Amino acid sequence: MTKIVTFSERILGIYSGSRLDYVVAQIFPEHSRNHIKNWILQGALTMDGKSVKPSTILKGGELIELYIEEQENKSNEPEDIPLSIVWEDESILVIDKPHGLVVHPGAGNKKGTLLNALLNYEKDLGYLPRAGIVHRLDKDTSGIMMVAKTEVAYLNLVNQLKERSVRREYLALVVGSPISGGIIDEPIGRHPVNRTKQSVIDSGKRAITEFKIKSRLGGYTLLSVLLKTGRTHQIRVHLSFKKFPIVGDKIYGIKKKFAPGTSEEKKRFIGEFSRQALHAQALSFIHPIKDKEINLSTELPNDLKNLIKNLEKDL
Repeated sequence: MTKIVTFSERILGIYSGSRLDYVVAQIFPEHSRNHIKNWILQGALTMDGKSVKPSTILKGGELIELYIEEQENKSNEPEDIPLSIVWEDESILVIDKPHGLVVHPGAGNKKGTLLNALLNYEKDLGYLPRAGIVHRLDKDTSGIMMVAKTEVAYLNLVNQLKERSVRREYLALVVGSPISGGIIDEPIGRHPVNRTKQSVIDSGKRAITEFKIKSRLGGYTLLSVLLKTGRTHQIRVHLSFKKFPIVGDKIYGIKKKFAPGTSEEKKRFIGEFSRQALHAQALSFIHPIKDKEINLSTELPNDLKNLIKNLEKDL
């Protein structure tokens, strides 16, 4: 089954100096560079109304237009997985992802993902890159996520994320007691030895995390965290680097599982907590069509509420 896909969008200034095929690859990450080059060479993708070369260097402000007949993505199957809908209109779907749900299919997770659930929720999402998913949360992080329902919304939201204009606020329960809030501005890249991990490393990409103290729980602290950039595992890596790992983090918090003086009862509560204590609580963005700010939030899930309640005992 095919669907006619058309869109037009002006190139952002941040892409000045970049090749056209590179920029289009950022917009359509599920397509190879060769596939995108063919669009350009065949004239399906034009710039300012003219056919151009894939190697064309952009200045910013150019009008990119695409007209193609796109095949529905059959590589992933719809699955009847319940979704918790926070907000929805004709362009955007916002969900509250539970912990334990993987966002994209991959090695070891071919089925049972958020993407499979979205394809079941709305069939037309199968025509969009990654079923409209524009950002991700780790498997064991819960919370709010936005999904595009149209090509125009997808492109717009991806651009907002690249411009860092989307506000993403998290709640993180950490081991230790920071003196105050602050900003962590440290580069993050793949760990030089353990390639499955990320780490603060000079050769990494710039990453910025802002945090504020929300409440103190003995030797533990509940933080409000703002994600200024979106590197893999960014909050977990940054807080661990500052010696305040997230409670329950089995990758970045294993060396400091408990705060000094933690009672045996509280150690049991923490030991029974099955994931990292990190929740994406709030999201703000500009609606792609209505051009107005959308502010949405979710409540803490019960497992994290109960953990905080148990840590508050005897304080």
